[in-house]
Amino acid sequence: MIEPDPSATRRVVFQYLVPVHVDVEDGLVVCVTVIDETPVRGPTLVEGDACYLPEAIAASDDGQPWPSWRFGY
Repeated sequence: MIEPDPSATRRVVFQYLVPVHVDVEDGLVVCVTVIDETPVRGPTLVEGDACYLPEAIAASDDGQPWPSWRFGY
């Protein structure tokens, strides 16, 4: 098996604002729904190569299913 060269990996982390629905019952948050159909607008580079950012945004907005959701840091 051929191992990919890790030095050739292009990785970018960016963030942007998306709308969410927050359900609160009796003072407790019971559900948070991220509206993931929102197109990427006004992204901010967090880390990685800024030259790769336009291509990364295009890949994140091309209709492919997102692999996971993680909330918080």
